[in-house]
Amino acid sequence: MEFLFNCKLIKLMGGVVNLNSLVCKIVFLFIVVLILRALLLPHNLVFMSKNVSPFGFVVQQQKFLEVPQIVWGLNNQKIAFARACLTAKMLNRTLLMPSLSASLFYKEIDLLKPISFDKVFKFDKFNELCSGFVQLGRYSDLMNTTKALELQKGSGRKWTVERDLDQLREYRNGSFDDFEVIKIVGKNPFLWHDHWPVKDYAKVFECLVLVDEISQEADRVVSMIREVGRSHDDKGLVQNYVPYVAVHMRVEIDWMIHCKKLEQRLNTNQICSSKKEIIERVGNIKDLNTSPKKTVVYLAVADKLLQNSSILEGWKEGFLPYEKKKLGVDKIYAKYPYLIQSAIDYEVCLKADVFVGNSFSTFSSLIVLERTQKMIKLGVNDMCGSSDVKLASFAYNIQGELNGPMRWVTNMSDSSLHAISYGTDHISC
Repeated sequence: MEFLFNCKLIKLMGGVVNLNSLVCKIVFLFIVVLILRALLLPHNLVFMSKNVSPFGFVVQQQKFLEVPQIVWGLNNQKIAFARACLTAKMLNRTLLMPSLSASLFYKEIDLLKPISFDKVFKFDKFNELCSGFVQLGRYSDLMNTTKALELQKGSGRKWTVERDLDQLREYRNGSFDDFEVIKIVGKNPFLWHDHWPVKDYAKVFECLVLVDEISQEADRVVSMIREVGRSHDDKGLVQNYVPYVAVHMRVEIDWMIHCKKLEQRLNTNQICSSKKEIIERVGNIKDLNTSPKKTVVYLAVADKLLQNSSILEGWKEGFLPYEKKKLGVDKIYAKYPYLIQSAIDYEVCLKADVFVGNSFSTFSSLIVLERTQKMIKLGVNDMCGSSDVKLASFAYNIQGELNGPMRWVTNMSDSSLHAISYGTDHISC
């Protein structure tokens, strides 16, 4: 430390800086960087430990959490990502940017095609919007000062919510703080126990902004849907804004097999809905179809898994159903892997004036969560009783008034995301 005093960086009473020596300049810049780092990084968010630099100063080291590749469907991956973020937050660590899955395989894990998080969502925008809450880091941020500590997640009936929470609390303190990286091993994060309220998940979801390429493709699809509405305007008037209804029409083969088994296990008949029932209930939404106005209906459906193309048939007069092929956007979707296709459809449904989905679908549930959040920010007081259907969401698998679908909003004060993750017939309204 003697050379620091010889530098005469600061005269005791005058405060005049003398940087004639090259070594002094380097030391001075090093100190400035440390001060800026300490001021800019949110201490309540990122755990920092002390290490000694070659110059003898105390340096702060960032701590990280690493998770396995995130798998399953897009919205299950979003839940898993949020759960990983909230786990990192609880451990006072930064989450290392995880790998998502571009393809969809439930059992053949070795066939999953990884895709980097920042190829789907904006990395810097996420950190900007979630600043002070949760944070993402890159592997290039690692200093590799210690070998990663593996945290084995428990499984099976004996691994309870309480045990999982106790494990996380244990890894927050003590000798575990000495490790730069804690690495989660075991089953994928979507199956972890849930310890966080819905509002915390909603905050993470708000920070997920699609990269420009994907959001622009979604905007193209929305523009084509609205253009269809303009072309069917009976009054011949040019409208700047044409509303549309988006229906997450779950009638694919894989879904029908799954929902039938689920109905048997839960002893209910409020999960599966036939094509005929969906069409009838959407057509009965109060004040939605007022002649001579035409209503454009976009059907979000996995076309390749359909047994037939009859979903366009049987709609009431005034309803104009369109799916990807009829709309002429199937080539847009065909350019991308499953994950990106699903992300585009999600945005199209999210931006719809009216959304109708299935309350046991994670895809539908997260859309309703985001739409509920949007209505709250717009100051909508009575989201269930309002006669205005704009921004409204409905569950077609549950019967509402006039044999229409049930009005649907998310309970933002719920203590966990369990209902959204696994489906429910309790949909607030």
